[in-house]
Amino acid sequence: MFGRSRMSRRSFLRTSAMVTAGAAATSAGLGGLTLRAASATTVWNPVNEDLVEMTIAEMQTAMEAGTMTSRQLTGMYLERINALDKAGPELNSVIYLDASATLHAAEALDNERAAGNVRGPLHGIPILLKDNIDVAGMPTTAGSIALVNNIRTNDAPVAARLREAGAVLLGKTNLSEWANFRSFHSSSGWSGLGRQTKNPYVLDRNPCGSSSGSGTAPSANLVAAAIGTETDGSIVCPSSITGIVGIKPTVGLTSRTGVIPISPAQDTIGPMARTVADAAAVLGGMVGPDPNDPATLESEGNFHTNYLQFLDANALAGARIGVARTGGYFGYSEETDWITEAAINLMREMGAEIIDPANIPSAEEIATDPSEFTVLLYEFEPALNAYLATMPPEVPVRTLDDLIAFNREHADIEMPYFLQEIFLLAAEMGPLTDQAYIDALERSRLLSREQGIDAVMDEYDLDALVAPTATPAWPIDLINGDHFLGASSSPAAMAGYPLVTVPAGYSWGLPVGITFMGRQWSEPTLISLAYSFEQASRVRVAPRFIPNLHLP
Repeated sequence: MFGRSRMSRRSFLRTSAMVTAGAAATSAGLGGLTLRAASATTVWNPVNEDLVEMTIAEMQTAMEAGTMTSRQLTGMYLERINALDKAGPELNSVIYLDASATLHAAEALDNERAAGNVRGPLHGIPILLKDNIDVAGMPTTAGSIALVNNIRTNDAPVAARLREAGAVLLGKTNLSEWANFRSFHSSSGWSGLGRQTKNPYVLDRNPCGSSSGSGTAPSANLVAAAIGTETDGSIVCPSSITGIVGIKPTVGLTSRTGVIPISPAQDTIGPMARTVADAAAVLGGMVGPDPNDPATLESEGNFHTNYLQFLDANALAGARIGVARTGGYFGYSEETDWITEAAINLMREMGAEIIDPANIPSAEEIATDPSEFTVLLYEFEPALNAYLATMPPEVPVRTLDDLIAFNREHADIEMPYFLQEIFLLAAEMGPLTDQAYIDALERSRLLSREQGIDAVMDEYDLDALVAPTATPAWPIDLINGDHFLGASSSPAAMAGYPLVTVPAGYSWGLPVGITFMGRQWSEPTLISLAYSFEQASRVRVAPRFIPNLHLP
């Protein structure tokens, strides 16, 4: 197996033309086509470089050996954030830090370790959370200045579980304001409070959204891992575009209580990290039923507090992998297609049985049907109003209507580049008893489940489906908004099913990921397959904060 893995990786790198920023040009072996790399000047600030690409397991080994403490590790990450996020290339991925409280928490965990109590693989590991997730003592703002005084007194259950597992909750990441559910013309990674997050590979490129800061921060080695949220694509797209692993869990695997919502039908919370193993370790510290989130009660018997047990470098051997081609998942980017085809070839070399095509029968309908957006519009206002009702008295908004008025009054800060037309549409929707909502939810689930992912997996007896995650990153454009060409996240988003995206290659020095998708509660299988692919390919290289691409 070792020899085959080496040959497979060599073949993969040749075929997909993995390029690092600064290379002059690289050839690919797909029909004589070439993937191109741009020459560029790099910006590199050597701050605690020992942390660069350090895994959670390696951090644990160092702490167990006594060569590093959690307090030292946390302090080193804080130094990198100050040098690279707040200064230097100014990545702008972190929106809130409390260094004093964080260092105190890390020191307490060091004392526990010294006394012989190690809580698990996250003990002493610094983690950032997206700023729509409640953490006690920190503001939760969704990126809006309306919520700057929303200082929470309790952790959201996902935050509490991470804290209980020994994680150091370092602070909050910037995001697309209101999780990108405010305007059709937004720039992903921009918020009124945090402004624009950058892509760490090329600084004038977009990090995708809405968990943009949660992608940039671990990719830039500012933290061990981060937590993101997804309604449709908001974990997997920024993970792909910033060259990291993202796990979008089954809806109900992780609690949404204490998380600013969009849609109870589709919202889910998941880890974003540099490796599959790191993401799996974090996921195990997040899961479990929550009596205040009914969807999580279905996870009984389906969640695992240790997803590291599913890491299998040989998992692709004998696995049945279907390639989902129709529905707009291929063809929107030559660069993405080339890298994905090379990834599929690598899986075949690793012993996977590739069923190509294995199209989702309802894919074309999903791409054009309005039911998903109808569901989101109906669910947003009642879910958001329920969260806003818990605001402390210092916060001036309690309803979506209040937010709309606040944004108008503070348009110079909140709406200098794009407006709030999605807010306005949501405010016009009726109650959840409307037949239009009931019908839309039923159709959305039917298209994505029985007629969608379940249908194709039943037909071909598949372990997983695979498709491209997204394009290479587009330039940041605050005037026109995102240049979004295509993605494959919608079927799983509508179904509430899991996704795992993993780095697959580079074009012009910009990362491209592939997505493994599967049935409800199939995280163990997807993690296993993604890990096997990652170990065979090993394409990730750390970003070097290039200001822009010098294209020939």
